[in-house]
Amino acid sequence: MWFVPKDLVFSVLILVLLLITLCSSSFVKSENQIKSTVFLSPKFELGPGSVINRYYYDIDFPRGHIALKSFNAEVVDEAGNSVPLHETYLHHWAINRYHQSKHVTHTEYSSHKMLHNSNHVEVRNSGVCQGNVVGQYFGLGSETRGIELRIPDPFGVEIGNPEDVPEGFEEKWLVNIHAIDTRGAEDKLGCTECKCELYNVTVDEHGRSIRPDYIGGLLCCPDYAQCKLKEGFEGPKRSLYLKYTVRWVDWDDSIVPVRIYLFDVTDSLKLSDDNSKGINPGHNCKIEYQVESCSTDHKEGNGCVDVKKTSVPMQNGGYVIYGVAHQHSGGIGSTLYGQNGRVICSSIPSYGKGNEAGNESGYIVGMSTCYPKPGSVKIIDGEILTLESKYNSTKEHAGVMGIFYILVAEQLPYQHFRHSTRSSFVMN
Repeated sequence: MWFVPKDLVFSVLILVLLLITLCSSSFVKSENQIKSTVFLSPKFELGPGSVINRYYYDIDFPRGHIALKSFNAEVVDEAGNSVPLHETYLHHWAINRYHQSKHVTHTEYSSHKMLHNSNHVEVRNSGVCQGNVVGQYFGLGSETRGIELRIPDPFGVEIGNPEDVPEGFEEKWLVNIHAIDTRGAEDKLGCTECKCELYNVTVDEHGRSIRPDYIGGLLCCPDYAQCKLKEGFEGPKRSLYLKYTVRWVDWDDSIVPVRIYLFDVTDSLKLSDDNSKGINPGHNCKIEYQVESCSTDHKEGNGCVDVKKTSVPMQNGGYVIYGVAHQHSGGIGSTLYGQNGRVICSSIPSYGKGNEAGNESGYIVGMSTCYPKPGSVKIIDGEILTLESKYNSTKEHAGVMGIFYILVAEQLPYQHFRHSTRSSFVMN
């Protein structure tokens, strides 16, 4: 029979109680100290058929060393009323993080050129796309009202850490808003898909000729573009805002940080042995693509379905705690698969059936989200992920997107707690 000293038993009990207390506080503490603020973007004006695709810098955003817990947004008018998609179509919006020299005071530009100089440094998400695409922390499209990004405890997106900001710089945020006023439009869907013939566009915003086979997309509906209206239609300009609500908590060691990853189905990466190791991946994300009208020999189930896929390596893995896709009208779902074919997350659009804001008939008004139990969905380092995007191809669609957004924690809560506790003992 084993004999255990009473002092040892007492010490173990105290340690267990301490761990229970600390672990409980790490899950409850964030909820008790939650903060929430509603912000408005700078005002923008739209008349019937007009387009805004603009970057606003140094927008209002929570400051300090914090953990972001949720984010949602929508377009509202000056009275704060929700604006329906059949009047103002929110093609996309994106919230980006950047570091700005303390000697610069500019707040608004109509292009992304501002981040191409030494006074401004973009802080991108952890996704694989390169260049000036999908580097945002938050961003969706027409489905915005139907989705709220809610990060469960004890996880959070860490921002505002002074150690991450270069000397002489400060952390700031920008928003890109691409909205199209379709009041009186001759072809509302065509306007929202930026079909070139409706915008009478043959060159892009830089004066370069648009290739003949490009029927529609971002090149044909730049800032200040005008879509074709019904003959004789007139309507007033109106002032609008992107209203965004942010919830956060002050940062502390009980919070488990998560990283943001965005994948694009147009990524034309060609995999090789070096790619699987995360060496010089050379990702080329084009953001948008065209869905051709199906032929009689291209059927799936009871209708025509366009299926687009891409496979990309994820150099640093972790545990998936959230996932959602972004698609345009005609989308019927998107799925992110692991290397062994397992489903990491499948996101399905919901379409409106009415006329009111949030339920607009014919428009995507929401996308299903994934909240796997922490630890149940793991991506290993270097794993090849496959993204699949499906669209109804009964008719042609221009400028569609197939983006997938996931949040990944490198550690689980108990692992993070153990690491943080060990660090605190070493420091002391």
